[in-house]
Amino acid sequence: MIGPSTANSKATKGKPVARILELTAVLIALAGANSVAGEPAEANPATPAAVGAAAVDHPFPRRVPAPELTGGTGWVNAAEPLSLAQLRGKFVLLDFWTYCCINCIHQIPELEKLERAYPHQLVVVGVHSAKFDGEQDIQNIRDAVLRYEIEHPVVNDPEMAIWHRYGVRSWPTMVLIDPNGEAVWIASGEKTFEELRQPLELGIAYYRQQGQLNEQPRRFETEASKAQPSPLKFPGKVLADEASDRLFIADSNHNRIVVATLEGELITTIGSGLEGRADGTFQTCQFHHPQGMALDGDKLYVADTENHLLREVDLTNGSVTTIAGTGQQARGFAGLDPTAAPTNTSLASPWALWIHEGQLYVAMAGTHQIWIMPLDKSSISPYAGNGREDVVDGRLLPRTPYRLGFSSFAQPSGLASDGERLFVADSEGSTIRAVPFDRKGKVETLVGLTNTLFDFGDVDGVGDDVRLQHALGVAWHGENLYVADTYNNKIKVLDVEERSCKTFAGNGESGHADAESPLAATFDEPAGLTAAAGKLYVADTNNHLIRVIDLEHGNRVSTLAIEGLAPLPAAEKP
Repeated sequence: MIGPSTANSKATKGKPVARILELTAVLIALAGANSVAGEPAEANPATPAAVGAAAVDHPFPRRVPAPELTGGTGWVNAAEPLSLAQLRGKFVLLDFWTYCCINCIHQIPELEKLERAYPHQLVVVGVHSAKFDGEQDIQNIRDAVLRYEIEHPVVNDPEMAIWHRYGVRSWPTMVLIDPNGEAVWIASGEKTFEELRQPLELGIAYYRQQGQLNEQPRRFETEASKAQPSPLKFPGKVLADEASDRLFIADSNHNRIVVATLEGELITTIGSGLEGRADGTFQTCQFHHPQGMALDGDKLYVADTENHLLREVDLTNGSVTTIAGTGQQARGFAGLDPTAAPTNTSLASPWALWIHEGQLYVAMAGTHQIWIMPLDKSSISPYAGNGREDVVDGRLLPRTPYRLGFSSFAQPSGLASDGERLFVADSEGSTIRAVPFDRKGKVETLVGLTNTLFDFGDVDGVGDDVRLQHALGVAWHGENLYVADTYNNKIKVLDVEERSCKTFAGNGESGHADAESPLAATFDEPAGLTAAAGKLYVADTNNHLIRVIDLEHGNRVSTLAIEGLAPLPAAEKP
């Protein structure tokens, strides 16, 4: 969760602060008075007049009329704008989110469980109040809704009008509105299905008894129903191996790994395409939105991101095995027991992998850390990062969680190396970090600003003058570090010694135009990079394509056609 202090400093700029604080006080009062058994109630300020007296035996003693959902600039998964008046008779859960945020991503499956458990009583409405400039675009939100497989309506709130009207201060925040249109419960941060269902269970019987609950199903037109199939679906990461002439593609939303030659001839696919976590053969095994990969001989390691697992693919015998993770998301500061077996250690959204001298390094986006696991699988534990979401340089790892004076990361999402240090695309801070392989060394920020999560842009330059926007990928080649500057729709090149960074490919517009000149080409949220045989391969995520930049022939940009790769049919969720 991006905390109240930092989020509030961004959200209240130029807004009527007194009104925001007034409504925030009301919502805090709701959180305290209407907290359910087992949850600590926050201190209750005096009840504002708008709340009024509590009804006898009412499950929610404090209520306030919920502000309308006006001020948005477009809707996704809805044929027309929705109002709370249209949803009267239903419980409505507003989910204030931004699609870059790992905590918001973690919330999505919990909301999905809730929607499945209460299909006749509840409507979830996402309020997308963007952090990054690139996230304000309705088409980018539409792509994010498809990528995260969200089926409930989402309103684009680029000016944070709805956010401010509700006095929200951090991502994610959820507000429950009762069938009479009154806000009755609020919670910030990641919440499990069990935590979310408690206020619903409190209220459903009461409103049903009062005849105020409409239990007729409400259906919406989803983006998924209109999407066209494609051979790749939101590929996240890509890995090239020149020695074996193989290209490994995380075909993330097809829940599989595609293996092709460097020229694009299909070799095989790994994974049935069904969302799941089953080990087995290439044909029967399952993944859940896999991302980063690393290769060691005939073993391919996969960050099975939404399963919160690490998987090992034996390319010789055609099998897939789980080697780390329990399948349950780690919460809080994980990995504190160094004696626990990797398969008994919970992980949180492993996003990228790198191998160095027999050690597998993991960008653990969900805990804002770099982890390490020897390839003998004897242990797994944090390597760098105190667990705080921030951009702070310093010593690698404290002995106690969240201790100041040590390095902090902000959703690390890409890894590469020059053989001497590990380079990290630290996405939420829009920075590139360097992590030493020597445990006595210190984390250093190469480009971008430290101690902030809200300074980003598209500025070439040197050191802390550089601005990126949610960079997700890095690749080392020819003494340079290439950067997938994802929300700027560009590829940048970084001289790590001079700490100078400049645009290498992409004009900044979203699109999929190939070009002889790399600066004339267009990309759409590229997230993965790899280099081999004089070429840079780009996972052009929102275009569902792999792009190729020919580093030996004028850096021309082309699209890789993967011969023989067919789209997968839409699969039912488990």
